[in-house]
Amino acid sequence: MALSYTSRRRLALLILVVGLPAYIIVAVKVVSLFERPSILVELGVYVGLGVLWAFPLKSVFRGIGQADPDAAPKPSDDPR
Repeated sequence: MALSYTSRRRLALLILVVGLPAYIIVAVKVVSLFERPSILVELGVYVGLGVLWAFPLKSVFRGIGQADPDAAPKPSDDPR
């Protein structure tokens, strides 16, 4: 079942406002359970986790910044 544009937009907002901060907190807690590695390894882990969250959610975020494709076209202001 494909989500409508409005549903994807609301879901994307929910993910960014609630899900992403929760993911960050969980990632920091999991990394803090281990002995602190070198700064480059730690940076690599955080960069990897920072990119990893987006792959499963790519279909939700695709096309969100564009105009609603299901909306009726607006009348043009061009007097031609």
